[in-house]
Amino acid sequence: MRGMLYGVGVGPGDPELMTKKAERIIRQAAVLAVPDAGRGEKTALNIVGELADGKELLTCEAPMVRDHAALDGAYERNADLVCAALDAGKDVAFITLGDPTVYSTYLYLHKKVVARGYDAQIIPGVPSFCAVAAKLNMALCEKSERLLIVPASHKDVSDCLDLDANLVFMKAGKEIGALKNTLEEHGLLGRASLVANCGMEGELVCPHFADLEEGSGYFSVVLVKKGEQV
Repeated sequence: MRGMLYGVGVGPGDPELMTKKAERIIRQAAVLAVPDAGRGEKTALNIVGELADGKELLTCEAPMVRDHAALDGAYERNADLVCAALDAGKDVAFITLGDPTVYSTYLYLHKKVVARGYDAQIIPGVPSFCAVAAKLNMALCEKSERLLIVPASHKDVSDCLDLDANLVFMKAGKEIGALKNTLEEHGLLGRASLVANCGMEGELVCPHFADLEEGSGYFSVVLVKKGEQV
């Protein structure tokens, strides 16, 4: 009998924000698939901690490039590794930061494995922007307010700024300075807050994004509240 693939969201960084279901699935799975961006850090594995003890580990490529052919090749190789384990009757838990359905590398693997005829399930997790809003002690959206989630590192975000919605900019990374400048140009910097590495070592909470003088790293979330000054 084939094993089952689980895409498990382990939350934004604080191990206490990992759900009971995520913990149960990780405990029962024989194999833990771990994304590796090639930077030497395996953040999701650090969150899981001792739950990984005794597990067979599969390192899955998660290259930080935008070359579609290179990415697809990596995802195919990941699918080969995972399907081999599933064919051996082993359940595989692919651990990923936040929630697997929000800008997660897991979904590319999920689609390929399911297309090959295997069974897979998604286990939701606490997304980073919810943890960031909680850390800032503010709501993401209230009453009839809308919320727009934007991947800040992929293209110019100016087209989002005139929309009637609170804004969440995820994974700003190297573009954090450009994002700050763009918000200032549109008169929105005074409504913006930032949290980097939420729940992780090196956490930075900046209620006033305008006060940030240096870079803040890949795991940075900027929240812009259109309806109020922060």
